[in-house]
Amino acid sequence: MVSLDYTILVQMVNFIILIFILNALLYKPILGIIGKRKQKMDESDSEIKRMNQTVEQKMAEYEEKVRLAKVDAMEQKNAIVKQGSDVAKGIIDAVRGEIPAMMEQFHAKMEKEVEEARAILHSQSQKISLDIAEKVLGRSIR
Repeated sequence: MVSLDYTILVQMVNFIILIFILNALLYKPILGIIGKRKQKMDESDSEIKRMNQTVEQKMAEYEEKVRLAKVDAMEQKNAIVKQGSDVAKGIIDAVRGEIPAMMEQFHAKMEKEVEEARAILHSQSQKISLDIAEKVLGRSIR
């Protein structure tokens, strides 16, 4: 019985020694590698989060710049349209201001031409009247 107990004791001691050896040669290095890998993964995750935040910040800045550029472009467009409208209004007002003077010149010219036509018609009507009278009377009236 003692030999059986001794064999079991030796096997238990061998098992405990094997556990210490495996722990030193296998488990600790594997756990160290796993720990380093987990640390690198955590570092990678934090780097990814930091980069994502940077990208989001850059995108927000970009979108703000685009929005400001659109607002500025709309303001410039509206200013140009208003300026064009003001110029067109000025031209229309100037032409409207010239219309009465042009109409007055036109009426004056028409009056002058009507008077000239009346004078010509008056002189010609007298000559024609004399010619008709001479033909009707058959003699010279002059």
